[in-house]
Amino acid sequence: MSSISRRSLLGYSGTTAAGAVLGTTASAQPAQAAEAGAEATAFDPHTFFKGRTDMNVGDDTHAEVEIEFRVANHEAPSANAITPLEIAELLSELAASRGWPPITFYGTPAPAPLN
Repeated sequence: MSSISRRSLLGYSGTTAAGAVLGTTASAQPAQAAEAGAEATAFDPHTFFKGRTDMNVGDDTHAEVEIEFRVANHEAPSANAITPLEIAELLSELAASRGWPPITFYGTPAPAPLN
C-alpha cells in the first residue's frame, strides 16, 4: 500500500481518482508497480504543485501542513536550473526534520505525483 493518505489524495484528485489510485496501488502486481514507478509524469514548465501532510499531536488535536509552489526557470542553463522535483524533495525533508510525515507533492491541473 502507498504511503499516501486517502485524505491527502482526496484533497488533490477528487473522490473518483483517489479511489482508482488507491485501488490500483493496492492490487498492482509487483511487475506492474515497478513499471508504473519507472514512468515519470512530464509536467508543463509552469505547473503548480501542492502537498499536504497531517498528524495527531494530542488526544483530540489534529495538525496539518500544506505547501504549494511553482518553479519557473527563465533561460537558465540546465546546470543552473532548479527543478520542481528538487524543491519537492527539499520541502518534504524540511517537514520531516520538524516531525511531520513526508509530503508527496502533486502537479495540477492533472493530479499526478511529483515525488
